[in-house]
Amino acid sequence: MLKLRGAYTALITPMLEDTSIDYEGFKQLIEFQIKEGIDGLVPLGTTGENPTLEHDEEEKLLKTIVDTVKNRVPIIVGTGSNSTRYAVFYTQRAKDAGVDAALVVTPYYNKPNDVGMVKHFEAVAAVGLPIIIYNIASRTGRNIPAALMKQLAQIPGVIGVKESSGDMSQIMDIIAGTHLSVLSGDDSLTVPLIAAGGTGVISVIANLFPDKIATLVHAALRGDFAQASTIHYHLLPFIKAAFVETNPVPIKTAMRWLDFPSGPVRLPLGPLSPENEMLVRYALKTIQRH
Repeated sequence: MLKLRGAYTALITPMLEDTSIDYEGFKQLIEFQIKEGIDGLVPLGTTGENPTLEHDEEEKLLKTIVDTVKNRVPIIVGTGSNSTRYAVFYTQRAKDAGVDAALVVTPYYNKPNDVGMVKHFEAVAAVGLPIIIYNIASRTGRNIPAALMKQLAQIPGVIGVKESSGDMSQIMDIIAGTHLSVLSGDDSLTVPLIAAGGTGVISVIANLFPDKIATLVHAALRGDFAQASTIHYHLLPFIKAAFVETNPVPIKTAMRWLDFPSGPVRLPLGPLSPENEMLVRYALKTIQRH
C-alpha cells in the first residue's frame, strides 16, 4: 500500500497557444519535478484543468506520465466526478494505466447527503486502487466534516485525504480520529498541518519550486520547524499571489514568464488581469532575489 508522506506536485497541463495539449512540454515538466526531488506527482486534478480535458487527452496524458516516470516516484491521478459511474470509470482507467493511487474529489454540484457520500466512495474504492479523498468545499459546495470522514476512513482502500477546507480544527479532528494520511491542499497551511500530525502536501507552488517545497516538507516531517518556517515565510508572498485569481491561472502565467512549458488556460478560465499580473510579478521577484 502506498505510503503518503512528503511533497507532491499538483501538475499543470501545459498547452500550446491554440489550447491543445503540449505533450512534449508535459514530459519536460515531469523530468524537472523528479530532478528537483519531488516525492510524487498528481496529474489530471484541478490544477491540471481536468474539467476541460477530453477523454482522449486524459488517456494520452496518463500514458505519457506513466511512460515518463517509469516508477521513479508515485503517481496519484485525479479521477473524481459528480457522477459515481464516471468516477468509477475514471478510477478503473487510472488503475489500468498503472498509476499508484487516485485522488477523488467530493461529488460537486449534487451536494450528496451522508449516505450517498459513503456509497459513492465505496463504489470508487471497490475498483481496487488506493483512494485519497479530496475535500474542497469551496469548489464542490459540500464539506466533509470530521464525523463523516471517520465513516469514510473505514472503507477498505481509502488511505488518505487531501484537506483543502482551510479549517484547522476540522483537520486536527480528522488526524486525531482516523488512520488516514492527511495531506495539505493549501500551500499556506503545510507547516501547521504537519505540526498537527499531517504527512505532507499536494502543492500548486511546487510546479515552479519543487525543490523548495520538498525541502520545506522534509524539514517539517523531521521536526525541524525552524527551517520549515524560514522557507514558508520566504515563499508566502508568492503563495498568496498564486491564488489571487482562480487556480491555475496565476501559476501557469508565472511559469510562462519563466519559460516553462505552460501556455494559456482553457475557457471558461481567462487570462490573469493586468492588476494581478503586477502583483504576481512582484511576488515572483521576491523569491528570485533569494
